[in-house]
Amino acid sequence: MLDESLLDAPEALAGADRFGLLRGVAESGARVRTAARSAAESGIPELTPDGRPRAILVAGPGPAAAGVADLLRALSGGSCPVSLIQPTGVAPCPAPSAGSCPAGPAPSTSSSSPAPTPPTPASPNSSSSPTAAAARSSPSPRRRPARGSRRPGPRPRRPLATTAYDAEFDVEGAPPAAPGTLWSVLIPLLVLADRIGLISAPADAVSKLADRLDQVAERCGPAIPTYTNPGKTLAADLADALPLIWTEGLVAGAVGRHFATELAGLAGRPALAADLPEALTTHRALLAGALAAGADPDDFFRDRVDQPAALHARIVLFREAEAGPLSATRAAQQLADERDTPLSELEPTAGSELERAAELLAIADFGAVYLALAGTE
Repeated sequence: MLDESLLDAPEALAGADRFGLLRGVAESGARVRTAARSAAESGIPELTPDGRPRAILVAGPGPAAAGVADLLRALSGGSCPVSLIQPTGVAPCPAPSAGSCPAGPAPSTSSSSPAPTPPTPASPNSSSSPTAAAARSSPSPRRRPARGSRRPGPRPRRPLATTAYDAEFDVEGAPPAAPGTLWSVLIPLLVLADRIGLISAPADAVSKLADRLDQVAERCGPAIPTYTNPGKTLAADLADALPLIWTEGLVAGAVGRHFATELAGLAGRPALAADLPEALTTHRALLAGALAAGADPDDFFRDRVDQPAALHARIVLFREAEAGPLSATRAAQQLADERDTPLSELEPTAGSELERAAELLAIADFGAVYLALAGTE
């Protein structure tokens, strides 16, 4: 259940926000600028690329690593394979060791690593320089190699750039899905991707991205009332709802999957994400079964105090651009009308691909945070 009165009570929201989640979203623009400055200081702009990479490997536990890999894959348009290296072992956040990544360009986004950990040196025939990006934390002594273990190979001839995001924004004890970390890790990799010709992300584009995040923070701040606040409106729409997140476009798809992860990790709300037009088939049964909006709308025998209302499906449509002639948006709206299912649509204002992605991500972040803060047991 959602306490909607809490949404328009800034002081109450601040009291419920123990981990500074709202601050984390509002400071996304500052995170972008800090990460871009860190990337410049690390020497990424001075790298001399030897051509486009054959693949990009993103390593690291937590939702941020998966979100970064998904966004890089979407922003590159699928022109370069981007794979997430899943952590192994019994620990939830294992720290990567030197040499744990395969050869090649492998940005590491591990938030548990004590320092940026470079991957294994590339082979002499490799056309790319290995690069690592990791979190900055307190230093810890390195373990000595076991007797009989192989020593690291020779250092590569090409430059090795390492960068780290500044953890000054993070609040101790915050859940792993807390928003903001994604930008700290993604921006250095965007700068690198621009340098190697994979994604167009020059310095002015990154600056505009940060400005767009600041603009969304002004529109979605806790003092802005719900009826003019996209983040609060999204949270209110999802009260007592099972979100069916439908997306159109590669970037929108990455944002939708990121939103589903945040809903589960922050608000404890299950959500299903699917791309259009496949979502019209894969989620059709959900709009007619027990989770449908018209299923048992008012059970007379339900205890209104002890038994909360059942979750019913609500469609949240993420679209990264205006619907064109080949868009499946009209079919999605028609299906929602036929099944009497409410539908919320999110479409960014005009701008570059990076700016539109930033706006969608920021609104999704605010919506997940407001839903988490105003949710009651």
